[in-house]
Amino acid sequence: VKAVGLDPRNDFNVDQILTKTDAQNLIQLCVTRLLDTANPSLSTIKMQVYFDMNYANRAELLSEQHRLLEGRLAPVVRDITDSHPRVQEEMENVYRKIVSYMLLSSGLGSPTDIEVVREVTAALQSVFPQTEMITFISLSKKNKEQQLKNLAMLVTGIRLYNKECRRGGSSIDDLPAILNEAIPSATRTVDEGLNTCHTLAHRYTALLESMQEDQHRYTQLSSFKLKEALFNVRQYEAFLCILLSDAITSAQEVEKMNVRFAATMEQLKNTVQNKVSIDTKEVFPLFVALSNLWTGFQDEILLLSFLTNIANNLQQFSEIQSQLFPEEVLTSLLEGVTVKSDEERIRETMGTRVNVSDFKNQEWLFPETTDNFDQLLIQYHGFCAHAIGVKGLTLPGNPTIGILKHKERCYVFSSKEAAYIFAQDPDKFIQLNVEKAREHAELIQLLELRHQFEYLAPYAQARNAGKFFMKPTTKCDSSTQTDTHILPPTIVTSYEWNEWELRRKAIKLANLRRKLTRAMQTDLSHMRRENSTQVYLPKDVSTQTKRDNSSSVPRPQIFLEGLRGGSSPTTHMVKVDLTRAVDET
Repeated sequence: VKAVGLDPRNDFNVDQILTKTDAQNLIQLCVTRLLDTANPSLSTIKMQVYFDMNYANRAELLSEQHRLLEGRLAPVVRDITDSHPRVQEEMENVYRKIVSYMLLSSGLGSPTDIEVVREVTAALQSVFPQTEMITFISLSKKNKEQQLKNLAMLVTGIRLYNKECRRGGSSIDDLPAILNEAIPSATRTVDEGLNTCHTLAHRYTALLESMQEDQHRYTQLSSFKLKEALFNVRQYEAFLCILLSDAITSAQEVEKMNVRFAATMEQLKNTVQNKVSIDTKEVFPLFVALSNLWTGFQDEILLLSFLTNIANNLQQFSEIQSQLFPEEVLTSLLEGVTVKSDEERIRETMGTRVNVSDFKNQEWLFPETTDNFDQLLIQYHGFCAHAIGVKGLTLPGNPTIGILKHKERCYVFSSKEAAYIFAQDPDKFIQLNVEKAREHAELIQLLELRHQFEYLAPYAQARNAGKFFMKPTTKCDSSTQTDTHILPPTIVTSYEWNEWELRRKAIKLANLRRKLTRAMQTDLSHMRRENSTQVYLPKDVSTQTKRDNSSSVPRPQIFLEGLRGGSSPTTHMVKVDLTRAVDET
């Protein structure tokens, strides 16, 4: 539906509500396109949808696989950790469940094989005898789960060592040998598919170029859907490159693990030799290391099976190539046409380079001026940025010509001339590429144009810009929240409406009035209580509040004469001061 709506030839305005007529036209166009089984464009979109929904990288796939394994083992683990056996028979039953967990977690053998069960039981008893079940039961649930995992790794390591020494392990497959055979086979299959893709892409590109140069050939080949077929092949090629890269990574990991596994096994043999008793600190880490490496082999088997399955299923989406262009038809069309491979096109332009002085406001990147030149994120999946919109071709870009950095994005070109033309007005050609992706929706994923389609204006608005202008409606999710109770609560928690509850509380209070608390102490009990006291040691403290002082004053000596009277009727008193100074006394 999106592909039909984006196609400018259908004239849909995706930012407006469709009328009933538009909806009917959209349904009709979608049905017609789905029923067109001879259209490579539909096969390409189906291929893209299949790959997006089924492919996962190494980390995601292994994480999901480990999560599924833990989910399958969860009921067994829960049954073991939640059990609390009390009698001997119940403990033996739990021990058998632990043996089953060892088998299921390692994936080495079938739990229904008696020989395998005996082998696992013997390995488990050597590191965890039944006499230790009492200690195991007393652990917490988390510690039980951790000990189960540790025991599983030890038992797996012991079984692998016994297999190496030819003392058991007959049911264990030789995973390193299987991987050493399967990885090259899978890589050859993907390589063959890539070679077929390269051949078809080179032929289709040559035919499309001849159509643009010769009008007669254009009339002859216009009925063939060469561009759609080219895009289908290029997308198939891109997906196969991803799978091949994962297969190469898997091969490198297997090679490293083979070396480590052989070294660990040799170290374990030298440690054990023919000794009767060995310190667990020496051998247990080696058993755990063997178990982890074997788990890595199992993961690589899973990854290889996943990649092979994806590669096989992708083939059905490229079968339309043989239906549209049988070898006889393709050979006849290529008469008189020179077919160039991608490598030949790059070699032809190796000696050419953009002259930076010809551009004042453009930034060009070259290998000698850029440190991470090989790690730059190139737009359009490394195809020529000029040829896509102008010619509708996916020509390989040559970075040595010069990488144009425009608005923080990097672009490569198939020739120096294409680079000069694109650099004169990059935004114009970028828009041409977007329009080409609108016509061929499969280019959105092939050229990695998703980020540009987030800001695309509808084609009908851009075409009718002279008649009216309408700004796209901005939509966003918004939410608000108000307090349930703005004012502080005034609820009286002690309020009681139930009459019988009030009566119960009254009776309780009435009973408390008749309750007494008595205590006594006997000669035997008074010595049992603990008494403590604390004292403060005396200390000398002094303070001074005043000081003593003195001074001398003269002693007054005053005499009065005539107080007793005399012969005269009036009294005449005379005062005589005989006081002497202090220094005279």
